[in-house]
Amino acid sequence: MRVSFLALGAGLVLASMPVASDAQRADNDILPQSIALQAEGQKAQEAGDLNLAVDYYESALAADPRNRSAIIALAQVARAQGLPGKAIGLYREALLLEPNDIIALTGQGEALADKGALELAREKLATAQRLCAQKCPQVAALERSINASAEKRVVAAEAVAPKVVVSSAQKN
Repeated sequence: MRVSFLALGAGLVLASMPVASDAQRADNDILPQSIALQAEGQKAQEAGDLNLAVDYYESALAADPRNRSAIIALAQVARAQGLPGKAIGLYREALLLEPNDIIALTGQGEALADKGALELAREKLATAQRLCAQKCPQVAALERSINASAEKRVVAAEAVAPKVVVSSAQKN
């Protein structure tokens, strides 16, 4: 009976000892398993296998939910798959981890432009321009994306605009 009390006491002491939790690790201290899975996802993405890439990126996030790079990679795949709404949400997750992440910020802006939310995309552009003192390539890409989406909207509006038809009786 005495041994079981000792074992129970030892178990309580061990349970009360501090353990390195997610809250105690630094933001950039991502678990190696997550990084390795993300690297496999990047290889699959570069090979054009987006579904396999998604599987690896999701596994990387299961291993360490704070892997912001894996979240951003998932968002980039979502954009490549024509899913801007999903990409916007994923970029939002990355921005919750690091609000000043220029890649997540401009990526979200590009996804918003893809979706046609040009005002919101311009807000992201303004924020990115404030954060990036020098001309960042991501900011330039977002500017191009907004301009391209704006041009598409003008062409689309002209295509559906009512046309004035002049009959021969009106010409005389």
